[in-house]
Amino acid sequence: MNQDSIVHITSADSSPVYELYQWGLELIKTIQTIENPFLTAVMQILTVGGSPYFYLPVILLVFWCVDEKQGLRLGVLILLSTWVNGTCKTLLKQPRPYTLDPSVGRGFESSYGIPSGHAQMSLSFWIPLAVWIRKTAVWIGAVLIILFISFTRLYLGLHFPTDILAAWLVGGGILGLYYLTQGPLEKALVRGGTRLQMISVALIALTMNALGTDPRLGGIFLGFGTGYSLMLSRFPFSAQGPIRGKKPGFLVLAARYGLGIVGIALIYQGLGLILSWGMALYELGRFLHYGVLGFWASAGAPWLFLHLGLGAGSKGAGEEGEIN
Repeated sequence: MNQDSIVHITSADSSPVYELYQWGLELIKTIQTIENPFLTAVMQILTVGGSPYFYLPVILLVFWCVDEKQGLRLGVLILLSTWVNGTCKTLLKQPRPYTLDPSVGRGFESSYGIPSGHAQMSLSFWIPLAVWIRKTAVWIGAVLIILFISFTRLYLGLHFPTDILAAWLVGGGILGLYYLTQGPLEKALVRGGTRLQMISVALIALTMNALGTDPRLGGIFLGFGTGYSLMLSRFPFSAQGPIRGKKPGFLVLAARYGLGIVGIALIYQGLGLILSWGMALYELGRFLHYGVLGFWASAGAPWLFLHLGLGAGSKGAGEEGEIN
């Protein structure tokens, strides 16, 4: 984050924004009165639960081993939510608490403050998961996790309370729009077939690149979306489909996940090393790199599972295969 490009807020402004940030700093300092080294270490570990480093491996687990359709939906929601969050941060260029008062900082982030990415990602992941599972205990757990992840951001002085509130509003807006349009959009994409699906994914990825600052998001969206469409029409894969008449057991699912993650690691390290040689095309390289990662997740790994006898085809799928 370029500190010089932050919208500076000072006491000389005497503005409502300054007063709001001062209130936020006071609240953070009040929360930090319970601070001790052990609790801080725990908060620093648990706050990772609101980052893509937590959600993406879980989404891959759902896609490969539980329900590929729900894995697709969760993946799309997290990618779009991450893109919207980054775009908002870049447009607003607002400071983090430790930028105004270094004494509250218990960590550092390279991006701007509002809205909180961790709070927004938590909402964008756990609410759809609770809607899918439809269990009271899961709903209670989802709400508690969202609140706790948000609390860690305040405790560590990484976000103002207003950053958290904005994240919930943005995340809630994305989920509301998603649930309003999900049914009609999915039906239209199924009726339109592979060509419409590919064009739609490409247009969204192009928009993400044109309006965003991180080419990795557009790349992984393009790879994941086109890979899923290709898989659906050419070699349909079902995460829970029977293998030789039996539901896949733990060892089969563990082998799937292990192979899939090994593929991710090899592509990430190997292809990343190759593409890093062409630094003049650094941004294009990042786009292609993450595009291949997304394609592996939704098409390459399922193809390998099917050919190794670790997966089953989805009956009735194909060019007009159902998404729901």
